[in-house]
Amino acid sequence: MNTWPIHPLRGGIHPPQRKTLSNQQPIQRAPLPKQLIVPLLQHLGSPNDAHVGVGDHVLKGQLIADSANPISAPVHAPSSGVISFIGPQPYPHTSGKLMDAIVIDTDGLDKWCSLEPLADFHTASAPKLLDKIRQAGISGLGGAGFPTVIKLSPAADQPIKTLIINGTECEPYITADDVLMREKAAQLMIGIDILVRILQPENILIAIEDNKPEAIAAVRDALNDRSYHVVALPTIYPSGGERQLIQILTGQEVPSAQIPAQLGILCQNVGTVVAVHDAVIEGKPLISRITTLTGEALHNPMNVECLIGTPVIDLLEFAGLQKNKMNRLIAGGPMMGFTLPSLHAPVIKTSNCLLAASAEELPAPPPAMPCIRCGDCAQVCPANLLPQQLHFYALGEDHTQLQAHNLFDCIECGACAYVCPSSIPLVQYYRSAKADIREQAKKLAKAEHAKERFEFRQERLRLEEERKEAERKARAERLAKSKAAQAKKAAQAQESDASSSTATPEDEIKRLKIAASMAQVALRKAQKQLDTHGTEELQAQVKQLGVSAEQAKQALAAATATPAKAASTPADDELKRLKIASSMARVALSKAQKQLDTHATEELQAQVEQLRASAEQAKHALDAATAATTSVPAVAKKPAKAEPSAAEQALKKAKIDVAMKRAALRKAERAEADAETLTALQAELSHAEQALDTLTQTEEVGV
Repeated sequence: MNTWPIHPLRGGIHPPQRKTLSNQQPIQRAPLPKQLIVPLLQHLGSPNDAHVGVGDHVLKGQLIADSANPISAPVHAPSSGVISFIGPQPYPHTSGKLMDAIVIDTDGLDKWCSLEPLADFHTASAPKLLDKIRQAGISGLGGAGFPTVIKLSPAADQPIKTLIINGTECEPYITADDVLMREKAAQLMIGIDILVRILQPENILIAIEDNKPEAIAAVRDALNDRSYHVVALPTIYPSGGERQLIQILTGQEVPSAQIPAQLGILCQNVGTVVAVHDAVIEGKPLISRITTLTGEALHNPMNVECLIGTPVIDLLEFAGLQKNKMNRLIAGGPMMGFTLPSLHAPVIKTSNCLLAASAEELPAPPPAMPCIRCGDCAQVCPANLLPQQLHFYALGEDHTQLQAHNLFDCIECGACAYVCPSSIPLVQYYRSAKADIREQAKKLAKAEHAKERFEFRQERLRLEEERKEAERKARAERLAKSKAAQAKKAAQAQESDASSSTATPEDEIKRLKIAASMAQVALRKAQKQLDTHGTEELQAQVKQLGVSAEQAKQALAAATATPAKAASTPADDELKRLKIASSMARVALSKAQKQLDTHATEELQAQVEQLRASAEQAKHALDAATAATTSVPAVAKKPAKAEPSAAEQALKKAKIDVAMKRAALRKAERAEADAETLTALQAELSHAEQALDTLTQTEEVGV
């Protein structure tokens, strides 16, 4: 008898069970196929990446695919053999699309890799047990295929108080869990012990429908001294749904958009629990499962333990397939299963049943008729939804209303379509609407992600531009400071040169012109920088450079106004005038002579004679002035310039070196060279200036 209270399930139906077709004999072991097709995705979550290549030899139980995504489950080789292909292969899905898979040509040896069991799990920590379960690649074997380690890792603030082991198996035809509980009740108990070690729940409930008396008896016998509750439930479909089972056992309803763990409840299928036992106690990964082979098109319906990746056709032939009788091949049960498009698709971790039905067994549904609003669908809905309203909104693609009416609470059990007198395939409409909503949500998420990326890029560009602008301002300020310092040094050097040098007035005027020009250039560049970056520091530097330029201009004007020491004498000016007069007289005579040769007139003849006389007079005057100039005493002539000494040559060379270094620095500043180059050139200029100062001081001391 039950010692645990049971709450009635709202809704539900009682379709024909047809379970006796396959539960009358023990579990059979399927023969080893010649080829195994192991899909990379056999669970809800992220697909795996292959860890092997074509031509590799693998052992049974060897890891062949995994993913870095935590919501995933690794895939292992179901048998030993050679990898012959990695790529698209048939897949058990209603769409019939191909999926990436690893194809293994078995070698017939079925040789295991080394296993690492953890027999003494009582002393192991929960994280170590969870890691063992994750490495075994266990995902839910009851239907959805959610990675088991994720369900066994609730949030820290959501402790699990009630652990429910689901052995209801409410859908017609399927008996895989029934025979498993009969034959592996001891392993089931140890698997539950491992989950209890991990979760530390207060209550452990093993739920089994009362149409499985042999399984109930076997599980109760295996309890021994354990304080687990074996609860026999009334047979009704779909009592095996997670939310419906929680309602029956606890009276609580899981709110929409929440999970059972938020109520402190966790459910696990009996097949999953046995897989946990095999992973921890024996060290075996999940490479096989028990699958029901049933239907009137099979000569010998049964339950088989088959390797993951076994082609469906191999299992059906093992059960005596009568192809002439098979009208439909359904993966799963008749209520929630789907028609399998290919007989060469493989068995995966969620393949609990293959139903080879004849035409009489599962006849084609009659054509759908308009809804008569009888309300039968609402009465049998176990999720307390309004199926006819959902159907109406699905036809109109009104996604807002569909979500407002909790479409995603529908477990797609098919009870509404089963009782519909108009034969409307309601579940198909719901599945299609769910797919459309998910696709739309995916597009919106993608658009939102693109928007976030664009805004992030714009912000990054803005920050980068601000950084560059700050660097430009800092560089401009450094350049202005450097130029101001150079102008100051140049002025000091000019003052030093003016006070110590013995240059001629022409050299002094030339030097002052250069200094004034450099001051004007520095002032204009600083003014441009001030116009671009109006800082107070730049403004002060412009004022300083303006004063320096004005001082240089005034010095040049004063030097230009002072008569040069080496100005020419009056005698020299007279000699120059006589030379010009003589030259002009000869030119005039030559022109008149040419005109006379062309037009021989008396008037031109007289003019030529007069010009010849003037030219002779100018020549005599020039000769006299030249003779007077050459007769000046030698002491009055300018003395010849003495050859420069070695010290003067070194000083001149040092000045040239300073000028070249200063020019190179200005050129680098105009090119906006990097700080390291500017620093190096500034250092070279400083070194050259120090050398010039040393030579200048030495020269002054020598004088």
